[in-house]
Amino acid sequence: QVQLVESGGGSVQAGGSLTLSCTASTNTYTSYSMAWFRQAPGKEREGVAVISNCGACTSYVDSVRGRFTFSRDNAKNTLYLQMNSLTPEDTAMYYCAARWGSYYARFTDFANWGQGTQVTVSS
Repeated sequence: QVQLVESGGGSVQAGGSLTLSCTASTNTYTSYSMAWFRQAPGKEREGVAVISNCGACTSYVDSVRGRFTFSRDNAKNTLYLQMNSLTPEDTAMYYCAARWGSYYARFTDFANWGQGTQVTVSS
């Protein structure tokens, strides 16, 4: 089991940037591939980006590719989601999630979740 805590959310105007962080409490951090999800009001949760255990491989949903950058610092047990060129459509609660085992570029089988951090983008 891994405990996840997100931070860095806030309010920003369209075109602005935010960086989200997620810190994991575990001694086996590199055993997990990690992901960011988001859920907007009235919508289903969607996967945003997935990163491999070592951080070398990433996969993004089409709507954020080229604007968001997902990275991880395994020495600090921390994830980062750099979000640029934000639009009101990016407004959502953002969650980090952990999946035990090797990386694959699918938003499935994530069993460990943080509490979320809110991102609000105004036009």
